[in-house]
Amino acid sequence: MKFLCPTLLLLLCVHLAHAQGFSSSNLPIVIISTDNNAPIPDEPGVLGNMKIIYRGPGLRNYVTDKDSAAFLNYNGRVDIEIRGSYSQAFPKKAYGFTTLQADNSTNNNVSLLGMPEENDWILHGLSSDPSLIRDYLSHNLSRQIGQYAIRTLYCEVVVNGDYRGLYFLGEKIKPDKNRVNLEKITAADNQQPELSGGYITKTDKTTGGDPVAWEMSSHIGFNDNGFIHHWPKPEDVTAAQNAYIKSVFVNLQAVCSANNSSITTGFPAIIDLPSFVDFILINELASNADAYTFSTFYHKDRNGKLRAGPIWDMNLTYGNDLFEFGFDRSKPDVWQFYNGSNEGPKFVRDLFNNQTFKCYMARRWHQLTQPGMPLNPLRLEQYIDSTVAIISEAAVRENARWGTVINHPFAVNTLKNWLDLRIPWMTTKLGSFSSCANVNTLPLVISRIHYHPEATPAIPEEDQLEFLEITNAGNTNINLTGLYFGGTGLNYSFPSGHYLLPGATLYLASDAAAFQQAYGFAPFGQFSRNLSNSDQLLLLLDAFGNEIDRVHYRDDAPWPDADGNGRYLQLISVDLDNSLASSWQAVGGPLVGTELPEAAAQEIRVYPNPTTGRVYLQSEQMLETLELTDWRGRLLQRFDINAPAFELDLGALPAGGYILRISNEDGVWVRKVVRG
Repeated sequence: MKFLCPTLLLLLCVHLAHAQGFSSSNLPIVIISTDNNAPIPDEPGVLGNMKIIYRGPGLRNYVTDKDSAAFLNYNGRVDIEIRGSYSQAFPKKAYGFTTLQADNSTNNNVSLLGMPEENDWILHGLSSDPSLIRDYLSHNLSRQIGQYAIRTLYCEVVVNGDYRGLYFLGEKIKPDKNRVNLEKITAADNQQPELSGGYITKTDKTTGGDPVAWEMSSHIGFNDNGFIHHWPKPEDVTAAQNAYIKSVFVNLQAVCSANNSSITTGFPAIIDLPSFVDFILINELASNADAYTFSTFYHKDRNGKLRAGPIWDMNLTYGNDLFEFGFDRSKPDVWQFYNGSNEGPKFVRDLFNNQTFKCYMARRWHQLTQPGMPLNPLRLEQYIDSTVAIISEAAVRENARWGTVINHPFAVNTLKNWLDLRIPWMTTKLGSFSSCANVNTLPLVISRIHYHPEATPAIPEEDQLEFLEITNAGNTNINLTGLYFGGTGLNYSFPSGHYLLPGATLYLASDAAAFQQAYGFAPFGQFSRNLSNSDQLLLLLDAFGNEIDRVHYRDDAPWPDADGNGRYLQLISVDLDNSLASSWQAVGGPLVGTELPEAAAQEIRVYPNPTTGRVYLQSEQMLETLELTDWRGRLLQRFDINAPAFELDLGALPAGGYILRISNEDGVWVRKVVRG
């Protein structure tokens, strides 16, 4: 690392008096006072007190407010240390800190500047970025396109009376319901399904002291990408856990090398494709020189697919690099997985070279660059300008303190001009997406949601009674192979070879045994994690991430009240838009189950339907038994058939809907029949 020349040091000294006179800001002010004014080391950290002065949106903040409780967003203990790798060589340091309770040891989960409660935070120093916006821009763009990235808020920082300049306060990457939302695996989780997650894994440098768990080669080198455990921590990961998560990446490489895009044996069966597409697009939009080899994170939840992200360390981007070391890699006309240097593991380039994956990447790029969308050139320019307006005042003080932002407007314009070259280049290189432009949407509908059940004496753990119902609202059988719930917070992937008949329903439960005990029949499957008691986005996707159904339910108005009172959300009609609260009602009562055969068995014909009396059942296989129930699941009649056809007379029954549970050698088929 090159150090500042004597002339620049003199310039800093000249400006120091002005910077040290810092008294107010349009941004929040963070004041850190370590115990006994101790210097802040790399690690371990030192104890101190931190105050965040923040009067509210649009209001000016004053250093003198540090003693006014009404203006303090936080006033408490911290354990703080220097963070970063090569950035530690800069005079301006970045920091990581933990908020603590008064005993100086217990973590204190708090909300800082409106961010969700947690105890691990960073103060990013924005070093080596003359625009001061590259990391901030990338993290916010990632969130705007629907992926988690750390939340960030600009602030100005004073440490032990020394004005340290412009920073952003942000979250650390860690498992948490409001961060990387996955199941926290423990050292005891060494058998399936617990062994399957959750993990956070990264490719990175080892300067932080964490050992490389395994290595994978790129297309230009041999074992030049070190994979490091981020969660569980390296010292906590077991041999079984290490072997499992490594196998996921090894299998991914194998299928990508074979150009295998099968939904049962290829990369769609291993990865959450939308997360990989978005991760690559954000890194490539920025032409991130560190992408894929350094500061590159992946995560996998229990029973879930491997997901790419969150993004991290985006300062060597948008044309910026370590020029003082002779590097100039962030070009507007190069793919970083083809850059001839740190290209990342082979599977990144192999995914891009797969025509199916590239088509979905091109389609997503086209969507995100449309007018009004986050990556549209005009929208990007407007967002950059609004960000710069927030920090322009602080940028002057930043330069007065450090001399590193000589011409901030020029640096910002250089970034914008670079994007003017980058976006058209990516559009041209990604090319057509016609082969994946019009994907048939399956008519599957999320039709019931029991997100906050009422505990019972028999089942006191209310979460065990959660369930989802899915209905085939179409008129043909639907192959469920490869379908899964995307996003985070709920995991379920449908097994291969199962079909859902027209009008039929299936149930997914949080606990299959408890569900059967409570409702009298077995659910189709058991999902991992639990439904939120407040609000959650449910995304039903096909194997390639095409959206089949989307519902974001909430526990407050205008959504019906099904919050812990024994009722569940039920769609009034499958013909209604289930994204609207008005399409749902809160109901109680018993359920009617649907069991499905293990494979694509021959269809059982039930006709005529509706009927005025007689119903005929016909199959190419032997029909074994038939149970006739009312819509509440109460048994009305049972028949031993042992023939390929059967005639059922409903003439003596009242008009209404009935359920036929028909068994053959493949399993149990459920059909609804209407007596007119």
